[in-house]
Formats: sequence, structure tokens, C-alpha cells
Amino acid sequence: MPTIRPSREDDLDAITAIYAHHVLHGTGTFELEPPSRADMAARRAEVLGRGLPWLVAEENGQVLGFAYANWFKPRPAYRFSAEDSIYVADAARGRGVGRALLTGLMAHAEAAGVRQLMAVVGDSANTGSIALHRALGFEPAGVMRSVGWKHGAWRDIVLLQRPLGSGDSGSPE
Repeated sequence: MPTIRPSREDDLDAITAIYAHHVLHGTGTFELEPPSRADMAARRAEVLGRGLPWLVAEENGQVLGFAYANWFKPRPAYRFSAEDSIYVADAARGRGVGRALLTGLMAHAEAAGVRQLMAVVGDSANTGSIALHRALGFEPAGVMRSVGWKHGAWRDIVLLQRPLGSGDSGSPE
């Protein structure tokens, strides 16, 4: 089982390569062009600057995947709600890396004050991501039909949500 730990600057080459594969070959992200290492570094810095987690799964010195939580929306009222993002290296799929990353991410996001964690899953055919989220307690929150065009087809977005900590049972402040 991989070690889940906070990401470091020296993980960015692996993070960039993993994400580029998903951009070019998958539908979990609706980006069409892989971002550069500098772009990924800026995204990571933004997430960490908000006090939110950016984690990696590592085994034998190799980064197998990464996950982070970022504000669900940029307006201040959303500051207790975050969206998760999880990407696993193609060679590491099916080995529990995604589950380990999401489990770690939920714990770190809760510690950072997140009360609602959202999954905005690209493509309703992304059954692995949907099943992973459901297995870890996320409930369906809706489907936005045909909102993205990628790889020659319309793609849905599947929304799932899970409360963290005390969720909406009281004031977060």
C-alpha cells in the first residue's frame, strides 16, 4: 500500500506527467491541453496558500498519484465547501491508490475546516471514480448532462457530496 503524504516541490514532475496523461487520454478532466510544470506549480501553490491539502501517494520513491481539495467556488461563503481532485498514474490503477488518496484527502480537508466535500466527476462513464466516491460515503447530488465536449463526444458531469466532521449540523465558525 502506498504512503500518503503532503506533496513537495520535487513531486511536480511526476504530478505534471500523471495529469498530462489524464488530459490527453481520459475524460475525468475537461482540459484539452496538458498544463506545464509551471502551471501545476502555480495551481499547487494556490491550493496550499488557502490552507487546503495537496497530497501524493508514494511507493518505493515513486509518485503513483495525487489528490487535492480546492474551494468549490471562489466566493467567501463557499470557504467550508471544497471539491476533490484525484489522479492516479495509469500503471498504478486498480491497486487501491485512489482509495488511499481520497481517504487521506478527506482527513486532511476536515482538519483544514472543510465541512462539505464535493466530487465533480468528469464523464458519467467514469464508473471507477463514481464507485470510489460512493464506497467512501459520497451521495449523488446530480448530473449535469452534456456540458463538456471531449474526444469527439458530449460528456456529463456527475456531482457527489459528503459531509465532513459535523457537516451542516451547526455553525462552522
